[in-house]
Amino acid sequence: MEKIFQQQQRFFLTDKTKSYAFRERELKRLLDVLIANEALFQEALVKDLNKSSFELYATEIGIVIASIRNTLKKLKSWMKVRKVKTPLYQFGSKSYIQYEPLGTVLIIGPYNYPIQLVIEPLIGALAAGNTVILKPSEFASHTEKALEKVLNKAFDSRVLHVVTGGVETTQKLLSLKFDHIFFTGSTRVGQIVYEAAAKHLIPVTLELGGKSPTIVDETAKISVAAKRIVFGKFINAGQTCIAPDYLYVHAAVKDQLIEMLIETIDEFYNDHETQYGRIINDKHYQRLTKLILKDNVIYGGNSDSKTRYIEPTLLDNITWEDAVMQEEIFGPILPIMTFNNLEEVITTLKQKEKPLALYLFTENKSVVNNVFNSLSFGGGAINDTIMHVANPNLPFGGVGHSGMGVYHGVASFKTFSHAKSYIKKSTKIDPKIAYPPYTEKQEKLVRKVLK
Repeated sequence: MEKIFQQQQRFFLTDKTKSYAFRERELKRLLDVLIANEALFQEALVKDLNKSSFELYATEIGIVIASIRNTLKKLKSWMKVRKVKTPLYQFGSKSYIQYEPLGTVLIIGPYNYPIQLVIEPLIGALAAGNTVILKPSEFASHTEKALEKVLNKAFDSRVLHVVTGGVETTQKLLSLKFDHIFFTGSTRVGQIVYEAAAKHLIPVTLELGGKSPTIVDETAKISVAAKRIVFGKFINAGQTCIAPDYLYVHAAVKDQLIEMLIETIDEFYNDHETQYGRIINDKHYQRLTKLILKDNVIYGGNSDSKTRYIEPTLLDNITWEDAVMQEEIFGPILPIMTFNNLEEVITTLKQKEKPLALYLFTENKSVVNNVFNSLSFGGGAINDTIMHVANPNLPFGGVGHSGMGVYHGVASFKTFSHAKSYIKKSTKIDPKIAYPPYTEKQEKLVRKVLK
């Protein structure tokens, strides 16, 4: 690891990564690798998480292929030196911003979307002209091996290299003085990464999680809300950082919504063998099954330890004191709470940690304004769930305990770049007002100009 790291640092200092031609070539290489090895990645994703053919393409392979193509279309314009306005008191000067690569960066990925959540930041890192060490999650072991095999074969290790292993490997990587660390995972591990990075003053991007609420008021179109909540909650068996973590529903429409949720689950996952995912490992399976409160189950609750299958599960009459509300669920369990007064919900949520996402189902514009202006969260949707992540024109990231920094599209390019600012001043004029010895007249003039 140290040898590869040092080789990447030396290669970066040659300035070869800074040209548009180099960045374009490496992005096209990545695109070709993903397309050529789609079948290998599909097989790995099925073995790790039992992803359906649709899910694994839409949320893993296809979405990053589209992201690379979007980046290739726009990269040249992103790289241009940008001229910005200059204040009148700096007459004779022009001001510019130039985006330059940071250097050698580390990307650490999670297990739940083991391709998307390492390749998406990788696109930004390569587009910005960096060299990269990539650390996929060891929990998604088949995908980890597939990434190592194809990427290390296709890329010069001085530009990109995949490192595999467990906690010891990650600890060793975190001891190296990278120029940026990009981490996606739990808040607990994010704190460890942040602490390690602080020792070397390494800037970090942390994409974490949290308990993302979904609020359904009495004006919502319940049939639509049910489908979109079930889709967002149970895709990838609930192992999605922006999945609806719990549901707040108005008492007037609660029974109707629960009925529609159950109908929708039955419709969507009748064939749970091929259409529904599995929990990543035994540790998380055991953690999740302990959160299923049998007395509160109104749908589902069944599980199979041999296949790590947990049925889509609805829990009713849940309070903030229950175990299922003490941590991010990250699985196919949806707790349901009831409200009569939206202001009380807003007051409660203001006192909780800021979530990665928030979803609101309503037809009332004033409710939208109230909720979105009152509550802080990473990103979200009105009358939908999770789909904001699929728009490359929207920056994606958390706030507070749910993360720091953003990426996707141009935001990824900027995350892995330094916005270098400078001015260019004419030598044709050189007013003496800025130079000492200063007089009272100069001070008066400066005070007038800077008013």
